[in-house]
Amino acid sequence: MNFKLKIIDFYIIRKFLGTFFFSLILILSIAIIFDFAEKIDDFIQHEAPLKLIIFDYYLNFIPYFAVLFSSLFVFIAVILFTSKMAYDTEIIAILGSGVSFRRLLYPYFISACVITLLTLYLNNFVIPHATARRLDFEERFYRDLPLSFNESNVHRQIEPGLFIYMSGYNVGSNIGRQFSMERIVDGKLQSKLMADYIKWDTTKMKWIIHNYYIRDINGDDEVLRDGQRIDTTLSITPLDFKKRSNIIETMNLYELNAYIAQQKLQGAEGVEWALIEWHKRIAFPFSTFILALIGVSLSSRKVRGGTGVHIGLGLLISFSYILFMQFATQFAIGGAIPVVVAVWIPNMLFAFVAAYLYHIAPK
Repeated sequence: MNFKLKIIDFYIIRKFLGTFFFSLILILSIAIIFDFAEKIDDFIQHEAPLKLIIFDYYLNFIPYFAVLFSSLFVFIAVILFTSKMAYDTEIIAILGSGVSFRRLLYPYFISACVITLLTLYLNNFVIPHATARRLDFEERFYRDLPLSFNESNVHRQIEPGLFIYMSGYNVGSNIGRQFSMERIVDGKLQSKLMADYIKWDTTKMKWIIHNYYIRDINGDDEVLRDGQRIDTTLSITPLDFKKRSNIIETMNLYELNAYIAQQKLQGAEGVEWALIEWHKRIAFPFSTFILALIGVSLSSRKVRGGTGVHIGLGLLISFSYILFMQFATQFAIGGAIPVVVAVWIPNMLFAFVAAYLYHIAPK
């Protein structure tokens, strides 16, 4: 089979990418106008400098919403120009010249590949940094972002074989109540420390353990020690408790991988959110191929009602995909199904829809 790109391929690629980026720029411009109109009073009230509004907020606002809307506008772009080609009988002429419908899909998939690679890069390396700057701006000039306060029943493995427990932790005072620490070697308890409370010393940058006693176990022998106060260094700091609830959105791929590994080691709750974020960053861009195939299969034939019918069907399927993606991930949060299944199942189901529409498309 001939894989050499022809004039018609470049024509479709130019139409696809041109329509996609034009539609995206148009909707982002409208979104920025509405967002600015909504927040202008807060900006004035907090005396936000115009330079920071433009460069720290809106320039970092754009990549986040560009990726958020990308799947929808892949669909719209494909349907708009393919439907016009169908009504101008260009599709019929291309197929009539001996080009198979399968061969016709090549430029669509090349364009989808460009968008997918761009989205993967933005998702994992550009948007996290942009989100961090945008959230910092919002925290200073728009609103207070939610922080995690006053955790209860904290169980963490802070390093292999070293476990800590606190009945409660107060972020404001950096105090953990009813603190205990166990060291386990080869499945056996080697030592255990129990204390009334533990507090972070901002001067020494260490934890201070108050009213403690320690059991050291060596075979059948036990040694008990106690005291009023002892300094210790642990591989955990107050920053591990005081974080934005959406902190994972500000991490690039490498930071997110390290964070997930650390949370698993510590046995921290909520690691599902980080795993969902990791898989969504990969799964969402790959939906571009699926939605592009659905769009071509739907809009390559003439139907009564014209392009409006194609756009209506496209919007219905696009919003169904986005809604189903959000709905499926809720099952992973409660542990009902594995995260990888929850995040990827929308792609798998809509891949079957794409395969069916491709099968019945006029060839």
